[in-house]
Amino acid sequence: MLDWAPDESRLLLRQYISINESRLELADVRTGARQALSPASTEKVAWDHAQCAPDGRAVFVTTDWGSEFLRLGRLDLATGRVSWLLPVAEGDIEAFELSPDGRLLAFVRNVEGASQLGVLDVRRGRPVRQPKLPAGVISRLAWHKDSRHLAFSLTSARTPTDVYVLDAYTGQVQRWTESETGGLTAERFAEPELIKLRSFDGLPISAWVYRPDPNRFSGRRPVLIQIHGGPEAQARPVFQGRYNYLVNELGVAVVYPNVRGSAGYGKTFLTLDNGLKREDAVKDLGAVLDWVARDDRLDADRVAVSGGSYGGYMALAALIQFGHRLRCGVDVVGIANFVTFLKQTQEYRRDLRRAEYGDERDPAMAAFLGRISPLSHADKITRPLLVVQGQNDPRVPVTESEQMVRAIRARGGTVWYILARDEGHGFQKKPNADFQFLSTVLFLQQYLLK
Repeated sequence: MLDWAPDESRLLLRQYISINESRLELADVRTGARQALSPASTEKVAWDHAQCAPDGRAVFVTTDWGSEFLRLGRLDLATGRVSWLLPVAEGDIEAFELSPDGRLLAFVRNVEGASQLGVLDVRRGRPVRQPKLPAGVISRLAWHKDSRHLAFSLTSARTPTDVYVLDAYTGQVQRWTESETGGLTAERFAEPELIKLRSFDGLPISAWVYRPDPNRFSGRRPVLIQIHGGPEAQARPVFQGRYNYLVNELGVAVVYPNVRGSAGYGKTFLTLDNGLKREDAVKDLGAVLDWVARDDRLDADRVAVSGGSYGGYMALAALIQFGHRLRCGVDVVGIANFVTFLKQTQEYRRDLRRAEYGDERDPAMAAFLGRISPLSHADKITRPLLVVQGQNDPRVPVTESEQMVRAIRARGGTVWYILARDEGHGFQKKPNADFQFLSTVLFLQQYLLK
């Protein structure tokens, strides 16, 4: 459910099929009859967010219909036509909110991971405000009933999630909350640097880099490459929390790459790792390692790789393909064998994952997935590995980590294994999260920093 019609007689619904495909419907709450809103298309189209206009005659939408990126449009309910409200631009419109009087529409555009906030005059069809804000991620747009003041949440490298308010008439922004940082000075936290590079096939990719203060840490710095999960996710310039310790106290540069398959770079980029193209994303990490070797502030002889969930698979795959260029790796609830993962992940999400990775019920695809799975190449993981797993994980079952640990240890490899019997997909309880982080610090001190 996305919204109610103004007269509360109908519900605006979205049918989610995959990140690349969804549909919009209006459902009559009395009869149950449904009206399809999204136009028919021979291609997969995403309809991401929608909100009813105050007059009930239109629906404001974001969709990638006919575009690489999610665009902001107005869908006329009488004709089914979509009129676009903003010029074509690179970057998804990832959120919007209509003011109570229907005159202004606040929107957030994702530009290479960072959020840009804008306000659109709906009647005149032109932007009226685009306030300057720190590089970060904006969420939770909410208009005051006066249709003038807009509240939103912002997280950035130096700002845990805090509430800000924009005066849409003057463009003034006020910060309303100050999240605590445990007594630490937020100004000391490293601001991220966006780097752009080209992969093995010329595809442009990017990464966010957090560097230690050169006045405190001289010389070439060791590197941790931290890979996001999903894979339909995106590394973004958000508050780093515990990872500030790695940068500020250990002097480690942390690199967050957005390899092919990441969200936020267009629907074609999003599909470039699907099915048989899975290992192309791993090759993107080779381009990141090449960039590290070219940067005279980084130590290419001291590089570690880490990731969670799908990022855990990527960390394992990197240790297999680029082990000679890495010191160690960290795998948090990662996929070791795509075939066993697809068979044992919870049924409610199995078809969604098959749309991304391939259907293991097809013999040819099962053979391919077996060939690229890290478990099939456990003998090639010769660098120390830390594996972290929750016993009750419904997404990536505990068997994925256990079979990987057994296979590496059987060949005499070095594996630290942390199993929390009261956790699921990632550690949520503070004592467990503390233990995981401190263990990770010890692991990196032992195998990356020495």
